[in-house]
Amino acid sequence: TGPVQPALQLAATPYERGPAPTEASITAEKGPFAIEKIDVPAGSGTGFNRGTIYAPTDLGQGTFGAIAVSPGFVSPQALIDWYGPRLASQGFVVMTLETGSLLDQPAARGDQLLAALDYLTGKSGVKNRIDPTRLAVMGHSMGGGGTLEAEKKRTSLQAAVPLAPWDLNYDWKSVQTPTLIMGADNDFIAPADSMAHSYYTGLTGVPEKAYLELRNAGHMTFNSPNTTIAKYAIAWMKRFVDNDVRYDRFLCPEPQPDDDIAVYEGTCPTG
Repeated sequence: TGPVQPALQLAATPYERGPAPTEASITAEKGPFAIEKIDVPAGSGTGFNRGTIYAPTDLGQGTFGAIAVSPGFVSPQALIDWYGPRLASQGFVVMTLETGSLLDQPAARGDQLLAALDYLTGKSGVKNRIDPTRLAVMGHSMGGGGTLEAEKKRTSLQAAVPLAPWDLNYDWKSVQTPTLIMGADNDFIAPADSMAHSYYTGLTGVPEKAYLELRNAGHMTFNSPNTTIAKYAIAWMKRFVDNDVRYDRFLCPEPQPDDDIAVYEGTCPTG
């Protein structure tokens, strides 16, 4: 594969957005991009309820990748809204969702994530800021299960980050999207060993994958701003939505267990 590498490097360059990352920039509450917040009321599109778009206002660097984010079972959008500005300010268009029903199961949440992406790229007021070939999904709990369901259904997705995912489906061998699954060592709702890590093991067809288990964390840890969650979600999205190899160093060599990370496993992407 040696001779191919320069071509890959060149091909990746057009999607780089923002300055070269540092530990400070990737862990900051706000990234380098100014953003705007746009309400998406019910009835704006088909296949989803309502939501909120967070979009960079800088139109001078080209289009951005887009990410749809789902909350978990009986959880309102408010519990995952922190991901909106955190990711968008790093150079993504992000839509956080209020699910159709608080009781929606993972498959329904997956369909809503895909419907939100279709709305973003086809009908939304920010569609001209989005590269429709560079899309990703993310979600918590049953929304994490929905993230897995969405990437299983739409193999063209560029990245997925399920957070403490809950799903009764364990068949993910057909998934082809680079996937970072996060779990928590004290999660008693979606136990990491039987759910998050088990799904990770079942991702046998993906080109790249990683598993990060938070230390001293529970199922609801993902509903509040958290530097470790944000750092690795941003790195994963940058690396695979933007093909930005400047973020390789946060993923390879693999992070070692510390005060925040109990377990990390991965394929160690290198561009």
